[in-house]
Amino acid sequence: MTVITFANTKGGAGKTTAVLLLATELARTGHRVTVLDADPQLWISHWFEISGSINNLSVISNVTMASLEGHIRENRSNTDCFIIDLPGTKSPLLTMALGISDHVLIPVQGSAMDARGAAEVLDHLAFLDLKMGRKIDHSVVLTRVNAMVSTRALLQVKTLLESRNVRVLNTPIAERAAFRDIFDHGGTIAALDCQKVSNVDKALENVRLFAAELLALLPARVVRSGRDFRFGRRAA
Repeated sequence: MTVITFANTKGGAGKTTAVLLLATELARTGHRVTVLDADPQLWISHWFEISGSINNLSVISNVTMASLEGHIRENRSNTDCFIIDLPGTKSPLLTMALGISDHVLIPVQGSAMDARGAAEVLDHLAFLDLKMGRKIDHSVVLTRVNAMVSTRALLQVKTLLESRNVRVLNTPIAERAAFRDIFDHGGTIAALDCQKVSNVDKALENVRLFAAELLALLPARVVRSGRDFRFGRRAA
């Protein structure tokens, strides 16, 4: 069982989109995924409601600080990976969720405000390390990146993160119509109509590269059906 938390205290950083993309890709490849929706906006819960049944994927809505650990305890026997979608604000839930995570992913757009929201998450991680000896692996994923343009703001964000020795995934999440439309239509990227939504093939490739890069960072093995797996690979 693995817990991945997506966190940025500034809303609009592309956090829930990144959660959806990772969750659906893990489910597509056969992993049992439970998304814990702690964001009061409930975007991913709404998406799941209009999607109908999706193999290997479930979403639990209205997760709070009081209910978080109970949801994990109750569902750990049927879940390979929990993905926590935190509020895009400062919240008491932040420290608790970070503390039980195997990996924290911090989505950041190319803006100074997003970078400050990311810095608050990094400060919480540093506090957990200093006060509790809990060193939690973490990465930043750049979101809503224009594949054709590297803006000055985006370069400034990269420089700020590098100055703090923060790992930035090599695969950004691009700005694509498919990633917006999925919240309106439900379902998965692969199910979108290529005649109505542009560049679905490129969106799928982006998702697969993003998921593969993140999963390669996870040391935990997942037990499924009596066999040991590391995400995406049979354990040696």
